[in-house]
Amino acid sequence: MAPEERNKENSKLGRSPKYMLVQRFAKLFFGCLAAVTSGMMYAVYLSTYHERKFWFSSRQELEREITFQGDSAIYYSFYKELLKAPSFERGVYELTHNNKTVSLKTINAVQQMTLYPELIASVLYQASGSEEVIEPVYFYIGIVFGLQGIYVTALFVTSWVMSGTWLAGMLTVAWFIINRTDTTRIDYSIPSRENWALPYFACQVAALTGYLKKNLNCSAEKFCYLLVSASTYTFMMMWEYSHYLLFVQAVSLFLLDSFALAQTEKVHEVYKIYLFSLFLGYLLQFENSALLVSPLLSLVAALMLSKCLQMNMKKGTFMSRLLKIMYIYLVFTITVTINFLLKMFVPHKENEHLLKFIEVKLGLNTTKNFTMNWLLCQESLQAPSQDFFLRLTQSSLLPFYILVLIICLFSVTQVIFRRICGEPLKETVKLEDGRIGERPEIVYHVIHTILLGCLAMCLEGSVKDFVIFDLGSCSCILQQIIRMKYLWTPYVCMLAAFGVCSPELWMTLFKWLRLKAVHPILLALILSMAVPTIIGFSLWKEFFPRIMTELSELQEFYDPDTVELMTWIKRQAPVAAVFAGSPQLMGVIKLCTGWMVSSLPLYNDDDLLKRNENIYQIYSKRSAEDIYKILTSYKANFLVIEDSICNEVGPVRGCRVKDLLDIANGHVVCEEGDSYAYSKYGRFCHEIKMNYSPYVNYFTRVYWNRSYFVYRINTVISFQS
Repeated sequence: MAPEERNKENSKLGRSPKYMLVQRFAKLFFGCLAAVTSGMMYAVYLSTYHERKFWFSSRQELEREITFQGDSAIYYSFYKELLKAPSFERGVYELTHNNKTVSLKTINAVQQMTLYPELIASVLYQASGSEEVIEPVYFYIGIVFGLQGIYVTALFVTSWVMSGTWLAGMLTVAWFIINRTDTTRIDYSIPSRENWALPYFACQVAALTGYLKKNLNCSAEKFCYLLVSASTYTFMMMWEYSHYLLFVQAVSLFLLDSFALAQTEKVHEVYKIYLFSLFLGYLLQFENSALLVSPLLSLVAALMLSKCLQMNMKKGTFMSRLLKIMYIYLVFTITVTINFLLKMFVPHKENEHLLKFIEVKLGLNTTKNFTMNWLLCQESLQAPSQDFFLRLTQSSLLPFYILVLIICLFSVTQVIFRRICGEPLKETVKLEDGRIGERPEIVYHVIHTILLGCLAMCLEGSVKDFVIFDLGSCSCILQQIIRMKYLWTPYVCMLAAFGVCSPELWMTLFKWLRLKAVHPILLALILSMAVPTIIGFSLWKEFFPRIMTELSELQEFYDPDTVELMTWIKRQAPVAAVFAGSPQLMGVIKLCTGWMVSSLPLYNDDDLLKRNENIYQIYSKRSAEDIYKILTSYKANFLVIEDSICNEVGPVRGCRVKDLLDIANGHVVCEEGDSYAYSKYGRFCHEIKMNYSPYVNYFTRVYWNRSYFVYRINTVISFQS
């Protein structure tokens, strides 16, 4: 509603400007208070749950560190190294020239692992004088939990801005927490990059939502613009693959602008923010060539080049409307061309194995490659489970999301049809108009959630899975860090909450139904309050006792075998020793002991991928001599065999590590639909435990417990019968 019309309406109702100012201030104050309180309570909830789950306060340092698994252990280990360094500058230098982590390899850990969160955390810890107040591990996880609180607050604000009532924000937070299994990975991997990055993306989306609104005053528009700029750049620095998520957002804005549903100037200002963030990211991420060949840069460059043509097509002529489809095709063609040229002239590492993987996934090829088949076995490439949809339905989230999405989608379709027919958009959309699809921020969220939903339906996965995304020749791998559903579900919560709390959405529905028995505006206002209230009370009654029970239960996480292994390594192993084993275990050994390892649970480096596959051969049917040659080629001194992998009983036969190795090594024979493993050698991890020649010639057992067997790799081979 325009300010003049609002003032006229207030004068009719006898409301003074002073009264309206107080009312708006009170609404803003209590809304902000509710948003901040929701974020703080969620952070406290996560901290309490973490303490109940791991008994963190009563554990020794070693036992706390064991709770960090896989890549999380590596991230936290570098944070520890920064704090131990004599100076911050020296610590950064050691990370950028790191030769004490992986044997025979010097890596730039800051660039390769995106360690900017650890750099910031270490600076804050030392600059704030927290050494005397709080232990480093509590400070580290406290920052992550605080960011999750900001994440929830940003979702609250986004829903509030869209609906006009902070009741929608409260409902968003409720659905987010109730569906925590599907909205966040914080339970499984605290230091993961997305746990640092997604809160900034949520802030960016909240600011972008406000920026796209019509009739925004100058001060609010500048504030939203600055917040979009700052959060976009920060998001790009916190997560190596953030530009792919921003690419999906850019596609949403491109479609929004193509149908003239938003102010072109605002959309192109966002494109400039993308370019500025990519440029700064390229410089500060050690000239990261991945940003130059990213689809985001190619798309934005194509859109900027097509800007003049796009402006000429918005004259309202029949030819301009006819050329809109040609314009979309033109942008797509220029994007692909620019990306192709950039890849030709910009030196970068092309993940050829990903292109082969996509061929296999699409059924265009077959492979026996261990890494490829391991990827295919991950849940990230399976159809979404029924449990996922059942959980969303039980919390009433999915039904209301579908209802809101259908109404918004049909309204947007009507608006697009009107625009194609030459009908201009209304400068101000009133409640009685019932045209929620004419609000640009709503259209953006509808397009964005559909794109994310499509990716989530195709690429839903598990806590240590891969997510694959491809655009023509552009492909990337978001390793071990995120399921697409963790991106999609929070915005499902936000969009559903906005819809049920928005009088405009109900009014749009009543316009279609041609409701006459009851005044539609009055009924829309009543339903926008009554429906979320009923939903809130039902959620409170059903799920609040479960949450309180979850917080009151004392869970036991204790791994004595791993504690004993780490204690033995620190006491008995030489300082210069190099350990070999599964990448996940090597990450924990590096964190807990500081000893050098032969591999890491990282998958963005071809050499590390090859190392992981080679060292996994300890669970294959290979000879002792072959394994010895592999391990000594990486200068390994000790070998750790995990009984859980050697004797793994997986739910899907053929997807166990040892099964995949047998396939890769050609040790599987298929007869009449059945497969049989065959080799003249026994499985190495079993045979080495027998302590007979030739295994004892190459390896000497020095430690074992129920879960682990440690062998020293002999430097002098003694052949004995």
